[in-house]
Amino acid sequence: MWLDILLWSVLTLAVYFVARRIYLVMPRWWTSPLLLAPAVLMLVMLALHVSYGEYIRGTHWLILMLGPVTVAFAVPIYEQRELLRRYWAVLLLGALVGSSVSLLSAWLLARGLDLSPQLQRSLMPRSVTTPFAVTVSDRLGGMPDLTSAFVIATGLCGAALGSGLLRYLRLRSGIARGALFGMGAHGAGVARAQELGVQEGTVAGLVMILAGLMNLALLPLVSLLLNWHLG
Repeated sequence: MWLDILLWSVLTLAVYFVARRIYLVMPRWWTSPLLLAPAVLMLVMLALHVSYGEYIRGTHWLILMLGPVTVAFAVPIYEQRELLRRYWAVLLLGALVGSSVSLLSAWLLARGLDLSPQLQRSLMPRSVTTPFAVTVSDRLGGMPDLTSAFVIATGLCGAALGSGLLRYLRLRSGIARGALFGMGAHGAGVARAQELGVQEGTVAGLVMILAGLMNLALLPLVSLLLNWHLG
């Protein structure tokens, strides 16, 4: 067991480090470590005939680190507290509207694809960062591991589309650009926003956390909606 933990933990960190270096040299959506690292690891697992369950048992501690990492976003938020104090109402309203739209769109997508009840419950929290999404998925009766995959896919798509949208929307405000990435692409969006500037990264981190809290607050309503639809 300890050998598996050591092997897959070291391999995961090494692959991510290399993918990160590649992204710094060639910053494209398809070279993002969140896409490149899982793809390489999946190829290794297929070559060695290793199941997902075996891999996740060896790297579970990395998933547990997502909580403390998310809390670490409080540092830049504290440093930019004066800016956030001036715009807290707008950011709060934007997070509420964004969370509502994300949940509604996920529900409509699940209905349109005629997904099974468990898949629908796993898809609903796809638009918030993993620690919040896993909690919401578990309470809704979904599959947290599958929800994590939906979260990563949403983050990658959001970060890629967000970069394109900036060219067309011509948003000049750092607050607007940060909110766009924080709401639309959570963790991946925060990383992209930080590349744009300190203000963008701070706002993106705050909006990401607010969106997670909003999803938890809306959980009873989402549960009622799913129970009504699924019978």
